[in-house]
Amino acid sequence: MIRGCKNQKRRMFMKEFKCGLRDGIPIAVGYFAVSFGFGVVAFQDGVPAWLSVLMSLTNVTSAGQFAGLEIIAAASGVMLATVLEMILTQFIINLRYALMSLSLTQKLSPSVKGWQRFVIAFANTDEIFAVAMAHTGEVAFPYMLGLQLLPILGWTGGTAAGALACGLLPTSLQVALGVALYGMFIAIVVPVARRSRPVMIVVLLALLFSCALKYIPGAVGLPEMSGGFAIILCTVLAAGIGAAFFKSDDREEDDA
Repeated sequence: MIRGCKNQKRRMFMKEFKCGLRDGIPIAVGYFAVSFGFGVVAFQDGVPAWLSVLMSLTNVTSAGQFAGLEIIAAASGVMLATVLEMILTQFIINLRYALMSLSLTQKLSPSVKGWQRFVIAFANTDEIFAVAMAHTGEVAFPYMLGLQLLPILGWTGGTAAGALACGLLPTSLQVALGVALYGMFIAIVVPVARRSRPVMIVVLLALLFSCALKYIPGAVGLPEMSGGFAIILCTVLAAGIGAAFFKSDDREEDDA
């Protein structure tokens, strides 16, 4: 009877795990394409392939990694200001994951243990969170394990492919791939901004602040702010203004 119970638990585990794997395939494909661009940019910035792969494997965050890569590329050495800049940048950019993890805990099965919650939180990205929240009923640890496994592999594998392929590609194609990455970000932001007036205004404010920090200091003789602190300041200012002037009802009405 004990063996039969164990076999049943094993079958249930594999059933949930395979269901998660199936739901994670589209995410993995998308992550591979995006992280390929990250591998290309990392190679162009002089980051070794093994290090860019390690960054993807241990972070699994597109915006955070690209911002961190910019700080690493601009840094002249390991200084306290650079470390503080990296910490603040990652904290602000990735703060949303803490909120998503708190929300996801309400969806998890009571059988999910404490250490399993830490495993789930490691790769609780935007897309994985959305799929998990849309899953019918409670989500168990085997399902989340399967849901996150392929996206992690896709994100890490795409970075490796981009970094290795970039070393074999001609310079003109490397430059083209780097420009295509910015086009991808525009393709992500523009559709949302077109549907939501508050998002459009916040995006334009962030763009305005970024241009001001780039050109005004040089015009008046002030030192230029580093890229990491510029990202922090633009994000805080634009998001703060958006939160102050646009209520949640306004955002929901625009999204409808």
